[in-house]
Amino acid sequence: MGEAFRMPDAPGGVVYRLRANEIHARHSEGSFLRLCDGRILYAYSLFSGSAGDDDPSNIAVVTSADEGSTWTEPRIVLRAEDFGTHNIMSVSLIRRLDGSIGLFFGGRMVSTQSHHFMAVSTDEGETFGRIVSCTLPDRGGYYVLNNDRVIRLRSGRLIMPLAYHRGGCGFYREDPVYFESRSYATFRISDDDGETWHEAADIVTPPFGDTFTGLQEPGVVELANGVLFGWCRTDKMYQYCFRSFDQGEHWTAAEPSQFTSPDSPLQIRKSPEDGTLLAVWNPIPNFNGRYIYPGTNGRTPIACARSFDDGVSWTKPYLLEGDDRSGYCYPAILFTGNGEALISYSCGWQKNKYCPGDTAFFRLRYQEIPREVRTRSFFAPVSEDMKP
Repeated sequence: MGEAFRMPDAPGGVVYRLRANEIHARHSEGSFLRLCDGRILYAYSLFSGSAGDDDPSNIAVVTSADEGSTWTEPRIVLRAEDFGTHNIMSVSLIRRLDGSIGLFFGGRMVSTQSHHFMAVSTDEGETFGRIVSCTLPDRGGYYVLNNDRVIRLRSGRLIMPLAYHRGGCGFYREDPVYFESRSYATFRISDDDGETWHEAADIVTPPFGDTFTGLQEPGVVELANGVLFGWCRTDKMYQYCFRSFDQGEHWTAAEPSQFTSPDSPLQIRKSPEDGTLLAVWNPIPNFNGRYIYPGTNGRTPIACARSFDDGVSWTKPYLLEGDDRSGYCYPAILFTGNGEALISYSCGWQKNKYCPGDTAFFRLRYQEIPREVRTRSFFAPVSEDMKP
């Protein structure tokens, strides 16, 4: 990277990596949850044989008793074959109102359909027995749910943000099914702890043409004033954002956010300690003339930033990792207390045939990131109507 893109290192560092190998070519798209005995549970997509998004994948878990420094051996808790498919992936973990654990994930069922499920554990993640379908019977199609995306609002409502793609995914070369890469954002809502769902009244469509992505891989965070701030990755050099003022039923039009980015997901979480926001993403867009190493898609470096004013402004990006030859993506965040957080993200080196098959666990001392003025070289100006 050139001098213009040099960023200060964030306090902390990588404490553990789940490594890809000949048997399991990819560990990716995970989510954290604190267990009742103090341990940390991490669930993720475990791919076998090869590392493509459509390749065989099950759901595995690991646990840590030392705040993320060491982890148990991976253990498969949900198998794709039990759902009549070869691929289940992209998990979100929540604590349900009755104390059980809900594990949300998606399954590629056939070339024109994806389904989403909630698996319930009543034994702190040892087993996931009861399965609840989150798929709407009158809304069939190919929907993408990212990892660590299902959230609970202060009202108790659950929000599941999804990207809808017309057509199917075409698993095989001889499959004639058309897949529309351009998607729009839609939202499923549950007011009974995930047992039943309905679709929000509004969808969010791309406000631009000449695009390969449209609005992909949406995420949502609830701000202090109750407004929902949502975002999507795009191929327009920015994450595009939108808001809801009525708990997710209706949404504003999408517009460029403060976050410059390649076509790669952003994650934002609110600290339960002090209410500040922590964002993790790839801040350098794929601008004309940027050299991109094969296999990285420009998803380097990976950085974090902090907002002290509910997302109106953000600190300068702080570097987590930044090898130009490696790609970093699909972050998940867990606040562990004492001003620290665990961040997981997929990573890999382009010379590694299993790239990007690893997952890194980064311990971040986020309270050491100072209150710094946002830099226009990374962040676009914020219009008055975008402020919460």
